[in-house]
Amino acid sequence: MFEFKPSEHPIIIFSDQHKGARNGSDDFRLAEDNFLQALDYYNQNKYFYINLGDSEELWENNILMVMKHNTTVFEKEKLFADRNAFYKIYGNHDLFWDNDPFSSLYLKKMYGRKVPIYAGTVLRIKLPERHVDIFCTHGHQGDAQSDGNAFSKWFVSYIWGPLQAFLQINTNTPATSADRKSVHNEFMYEWSAKQDDIILITGHTHQPVFNSLTHLERLYLQREEAEIRSDTAAILKIETEIPRRQREYDRVNVQFRNMKPTYFNAGCCCYKDGNITGIEIADGYVRLVKWSKVNGTPARIIAEEEKLEIISAKI
Repeated sequence: MFEFKPSEHPIIIFSDQHKGARNGSDDFRLAEDNFLQALDYYNQNKYFYINLGDSEELWENNILMVMKHNTTVFEKEKLFADRNAFYKIYGNHDLFWDNDPFSSLYLKKMYGRKVPIYAGTVLRIKLPERHVDIFCTHGHQGDAQSDGNAFSKWFVSYIWGPLQAFLQINTNTPATSADRKSVHNEFMYEWSAKQDDIILITGHTHQPVFNSLTHLERLYLQREEAEIRSDTAAILKIETEIPRRQREYDRVNVQFRNMKPTYFNAGCCCYKDGNITGIEIADGYVRLVKWSKVNGTPARIIAEEEKLEIISAKI
């Protein structure tokens, strides 16, 4: 457990880089520039960095290949470890860190020091009148296709991985298994909504969730609010955006108008367009941020934000 005051200890949570061997199946290669710039920004501003798992793609690659082709990234992450400001959590694609007897030696070689590996961590936020616990874990737990499934790992390592590399196929688009991802997000929400004073933050699905809502669900709510205001311009803008998001994931939770803000998803750092997303906890806010190139330069963009005290009052 890590106890902190968000006004004093800013935190960045990234998930799902899937760092590979820079071949045709490496989903991280297009996002590397944005990710490196983001790490520079957060280190310079003294953020605590939580990596939520699937950081390394160890279903398709062996650890030596990943280490060889990602030295710059590991050097940037090492700067957080040097400040004792780094938690590394494992996911289903890098279970290696939990079950390989030599994993601690590789971690020490990567980061120049002993780096513990966790299944999850709890951040205890000290608010003026109470505390809220933020439970951070990868999110594959309970997913039959991902939770330590030996056959899936074998298939990806020896069949799908080489074929994906040869054909240069990137499967990490938001539309991939969109319905299954949305169902999984619903399970995560249902569990978190039943807990007391707990916020759940995961990755795994590559689908950002903020205040328990996907982007599409937030657009529907924003359209309803714009209709109440008779804001024609806002309605037109939202209705232009909705079809694109429907193509990505058309499933909508039937409770979306009345959901408690107990579930957040950091998205991923391997989108096909090179963008990355993450969750910041800083300055008394929770923020969904995107790093995207603007005029060729990586830039931090706040997609959504809410005060922690407001979230706390609603859970």
